[in-house]
Amino acid sequence: MYTVTVLAPPARADLTEDRVEALRDLFAGGHIIWLDDSIAAEFPAETLPADAAAIAEDTRLAGFDLVIQPTEGRRKAVLLADMDSTMIEQECIDELADMAGVGPRVADITARAMNGELNFHEALIERVALLAGLNELVIQQVLDERITIAPGGRVLIATMRAQGAYCALVSGGFTAFTAPIAAELGFNEHRANTLLADDGVLTGHVGLPILGFEAKIEALNDITAQHGLTPADAIVVGDGANDLGMIRLAGTGVALHAKPVVAAQAGVRIDHGDLTALLYLQGYGRDEFVID
Repeated sequence: MYTVTVLAPPARADLTEDRVEALRDLFAGGHIIWLDDSIAAEFPAETLPADAAAIAEDTRLAGFDLVIQPTEGRRKAVLLADMDSTMIEQECIDELADMAGVGPRVADITARAMNGELNFHEALIERVALLAGLNELVIQQVLDERITIAPGGRVLIATMRAQGAYCALVSGGFTAFTAPIAAELGFNEHRANTLLADDGVLTGHVGLPILGFEAKIEALNDITAQHGLTPADAIVVGDGANDLGMIRLAGTGVALHAKPVVAAQAGVRIDHGDLTALLYLQGYGRDEFVID
């Protein structure tokens, strides 16, 4: 048995009964359940039509997300989330680089690395080297003035924590950012790289070993094992090429507003919705959301 979930961006909230019913008919699906009026609905399907992928693509091009997944086990006990451009709306290293006067150069390297065009390890070392001499106090300035939480992020973590899920922030960025972001959002733990400083000034070096593609996979295996679970019990969300390993390994791997190389290979693709999409995918209705 499959569950088909149809989502509109919460900012638009324009999912209609006619659209959902038309999709249900294409799948010869069952009773429609509305998870959130005008935003999220789901229905069961015993089998999938041969053109299911094409239907999902047509729905995406129309401005909505359509996700097909096995019904059994879709509510997960563990969440692993990337930080930059996932739980927050910025790339922290790009913001630091802008403050250091090397913004465009670093942003170009970041974009290429996240799209899988560059080796993440080498790209990170190259970018961090360009930050040498920057006052460490700039980190707090960036946090205060430039970093914003991605829509739906607070509700996602609060709701999953309330249901007993373990939530980890796993980033190829830096602990100077993951620590306060994890604390603000209520993550159980965070893992990231360490920017090295000497006497309050960034040295242009990062602590080794670097947390990247392989380390994110290790984090997924390690965290689920610690709780007597497997990666199949986890939902993972990210946007960059260094997230692909953990996205592919997880029971539910979500590419959220992701780079093309990631969106093409992820099991679940969310192009229009926000982070609350991860709740709807697990069958959570609006009445179950924990909202501050």
